[in-house]
Amino acid sequence: MSGILYIGSGFMVGFLVGMTGVGGGSLMTPLLILLFGVHPATAVGTDLLYATSTKSMGTLVHAAARTVDWALVGLLAVGSMPATIATIIVLSQFDLQSALAQRVISLTLGAVLVVTAVFLILGRNIRDRYADRLQSLDLRQTRLLTILLGLVVGVLVTTTSVGAGAIGVTLLLLLHPKMPAGRVVGSDIAHAVPLTLLAGAGHWYLGSINWALLSMLLIGSLPGIVFGSLVATRASDALVRVALASVLIVVGIRLLG
Repeated sequence: MSGILYIGSGFMVGFLVGMTGVGGGSLMTPLLILLFGVHPATAVGTDLLYATSTKSMGTLVHAAARTVDWALVGLLAVGSMPATIATIIVLSQFDLQSALAQRVISLTLGAVLVVTAVFLILGRNIRDRYADRLQSLDLRQTRLLTILLGLVVGVLVTTTSVGAGAIGVTLLLLLHPKMPAGRVVGSDIAHAVPLTLLAGAGHWYLGSINWALLSMLLIGSLPGIVFGSLVATRASDALVRVALASVLIVVGIRLLG
């Protein structure tokens, strides 16, 4: 019975990823922790490799449509790859199966989920408010800030599996206002593939991957992504994002409690 629930959960999250482009780590990790009682470290590690598979499919679609800016992906990776390795080294110094580690990961995840929800709801307002100020940045400053963003995202994703979706896209649109939104999203998804793969490999080394769970989640999510992509144009993007943000706030507060 638990296998069917895992597959169903994978389908549901995959459907939301296909329809909105966000919600993978934001939903899957807390779902595993709160609904299935998976240890937070194992939930994060397993979700990272789950994200690698789902983001790879998204990258193929965007690459075929030529909506990936590989130079932007490279800048993000310059910051995120070293940050991921450093974060794994730090995590290796702690007992991730301890009650303290469980509490710290849950609190960090809860806080990141609430911030993600805010970016989902207020992303456009944030961009409108700071667009003029950031447009005055020169090319060197923009590149440095993009690398810094990659660094922050690398730490967040490695510790919580969340951060490369709504947060990353909103800040990238701020830093690169002349780039089409679709190209920013495609670049963010492409960057998530090596990031989650490296972070997932690190968690594999730390022993926080449940391979049986991962396989069941993928069985459900891959058709879910396809189905979600097919109905994406028929749903109100604003309505879906508000609904998703509301769920993230509730889940985030639950993890913080």
